[in-house]
Amino acid sequence: MLIKFPARSEAKESDVTPESVYLSRRGFMKAGAAVGLGASALPAVLAAQEYPDVPSVDVPAWLEPRLVDARWKAVSTNEPITPFKDATSYNNFYEFGTNKGDPARNASGLVVEPWTVMIDGEVAKPGRYDLTKLLADDRLEERIYRLRCVEAWSMVIPWLGIPLSGLIRQVEPTSKAKYVRMETVVQEKAMPGVRSSFSLVDWPYVEGLRMDEAMHPLTLLAVGMYGRSLPNQNGAPIRLVVPWKYGFKSIKSIVKISFVPEQPRTSWESLAPSEYGFYANVNPNVDHPRWSQARERRLPSGLFSPNLMDTRLFNGYEDEVAGLYSGLDLRANY
Repeated sequence: MLIKFPARSEAKESDVTPESVYLSRRGFMKAGAAVGLGASALPAVLAAQEYPDVPSVDVPAWLEPRLVDARWKAVSTNEPITPFKDATSYNNFYEFGTNKGDPARNASGLVVEPWTVMIDGEVAKPGRYDLTKLLADDRLEERIYRLRCVEAWSMVIPWLGIPLSGLIRQVEPTSKAKYVRMETVVQEKAMPGVRSSFSLVDWPYVEGLRMDEAMHPLTLLAVGMYGRSLPNQNGAPIRLVVPWKYGFKSIKSIVKISFVPEQPRTSWESLAPSEYGFYANVNPNVDHPRWSQARERRLPSGLFSPNLMDTRLFNGYEDEVAGLYSGLDLRANY
């Protein structure tokens, strides 16, 4: 089922991709099926066709057919897509280090196969799920979303994934489940940030959403980006993407999802509650205590071309999500 969103954040795929490329992709997929072209060859070709700066990569066997069969109709923005190199080399993933380039340098040792996710709490179907089964039969969708970091920089990234709501329905939460709590993997040998005695984070990294936020159609469980599987530094093999919230809410490399009755205490909220609230909705009218949130720096940018722009309420997704917070004081609930 295709989800129809209001015009403010939606664009036709032709606004992002030339129609000739889009149609040639469809034709290539059909031709490939007709001549029996192996699935392992398709994802790299399709990614190269759509995003020419994306390097070839070995795709996990379970993901290959899903990439080929992905629904390429995008929930989109007509803004330029951030180059793959920038999106994969400028990251916050403190388990691998605190500098922006540390995740790309240090994440190669992360073991992502096999991968399981523990589901527990107030659900009818708790258990440890293999990632391939957790995604069930949901078809991957491409979602081109803005990403706004709390540090006032931003990107536009094409993600591949499924709505989180599909997983939630699969495990059948009870009426007692009011929040979704998530944890990032801890692999000490592969993660120098976890091993560091200077780290202030009480690992594992924890994030959470209200149940209605988790069920919203824009909330995505991503397993890919730029037409290929997620790089380790971007949260392989599965991460959350919540486009109307600051980036730290979109937890990476998820290994545990708990359905709980009380609002969970999240990692950044625990470290600095006056700076990082539970909601973390993008809001140009509520500054961080140490900097303004009224403007953002869209990557790529440089000293002489900072590429600054005004920040939009809910990162430009106000029409879709403002109703979730009707009557809520967004300054007090930052």
